[in-house]
Amino acid sequence: MDHNKLALPVGTTLDRFIMRKQEDFPYATGELSQLLRDIALAAKIVNREINRSGLIDIAGAYGNRNVQGEDQQKLDVIANIRFIRALRNGGEVCTIISEEDEDMIQTGNDQGKYVVAIDPLDGSSNIDVNVSIGTIFSVYRRTSPTGRPGTLADCLQPGTHQVAAGYVIYGSSTMLVYTTGNGVNGFTYEPSLGEFFLSHPDIQTPKTGTVYSINEGASETFSPGVAAFVKACKDASFSARYIGSLVADFHRNLLKGGIYIYPATGKAPKGKLRLMYECNPLAFIVEQAGGRSSDGYQRTLDIEPKDCHMRCPIFIGSQELVEQAEALLAQETEVASAPAALTGA
Repeated sequence: MDHNKLALPVGTTLDRFIMRKQEDFPYATGELSQLLRDIALAAKIVNREINRSGLIDIAGAYGNRNVQGEDQQKLDVIANIRFIRALRNGGEVCTIISEEDEDMIQTGNDQGKYVVAIDPLDGSSNIDVNVSIGTIFSVYRRTSPTGRPGTLADCLQPGTHQVAAGYVIYGSSTMLVYTTGNGVNGFTYEPSLGEFFLSHPDIQTPKTGTVYSINEGASETFSPGVAAFVKACKDASFSARYIGSLVADFHRNLLKGGIYIYPATGKAPKGKLRLMYECNPLAFIVEQAGGRSSDGYQRTLDIEPKDCHMRCPIFIGSQELVEQAEALLAQETEVASAPAALTGA
C-alpha cells in the first residue's frame, strides 16, 4: 500500500499561516500575530456556544438594548464577553470599540500597540431561526504613546489606516476570513481538531456579478439613484438575495460576485451600518480582493469617522456593479443641482 495515502496532509493551519506571513510586516515583532490568534480563539469559543444554543438556554432575547437601541440577544452578550476577554488577556490591545458598548473599553494593557473595533455577533436577529451569523473586526495601530490608556483619537482613524480586518461566519461550516493588506485568505474550522485550516487562499472577488442584496422593504424611501439601480438590476434579470446577516450576504457576494447595498432610507437617513466595525473592515477586505466599497459618493475607507458608532450608507461588492451604482447616484446629484430650467421646473 502507498504509505503516502495513509497520512495525507490536512493542510495549513491558521497559526502556521500567520507565522509565515509575519515577515510581511517589517515593524512587527509578533504582537499582531498574537492578536489574530486571540480573535481566532474567541471565535472557536463563540462557535461552540452557537452550535449548542438550541440545547441550553442561551438563545433568545437578553432583555437589554445596546447603544444602537437594538434588542440584545443572549448570544450577543456572550460573544461580546468572549472577544473582549480574549483581547484583554492577549495583552496586545489597549482599547476596544464594540457594538455592544457605548464607551471605549480600556483593557488595562497600556503597553498594547493596537486598537480593535468589533461587532461581536452580527445578524443576531437570525440566531433563533438558525440562519448564518458572524463576527466582524478591524485592527489599527494606536497613534498615542504607549504606557497610558488608549485615546479616542486612537479609535477614530479612517479605514485607510487599518492594519488588519476580518470576519468569522458561523454557518454550515465556520470560516475566518482576514486580510493584513496583502490579499485575502479564508480558513475553515475543523471542529474535531479544533483548528482553522486554509481553505480559500488568495480570494479574488469577480469584477461583476448577477446578484444584488438590499432590503427592498424600504424601497418607498430609496433615493432616485438607488431606485434606478435596483430597477436596472431587475431589468437585467439579476437575482435578489438578502439574508439579513451582513456577514452572510457579504461572504456570498465576495466569493460569487454581486453587490450589497444598505443605503440611506426614511428610517435610517444616515444609513444603518456602523463605519468603524462593519463598513471599514469589510471595505478593506473587498478592496484587497479586487472589489470596491463606497457610500455611493465617496470611498468607504476615506470617510473620516466622527464617533465610535457613526453610521454610513454602503455599496460594496464587485467593482463594476458598485461603479454602476455610483454613476446613477452621481446623475441624481447632477439633476438635483441643475438650474430649474434644466429640470423642467
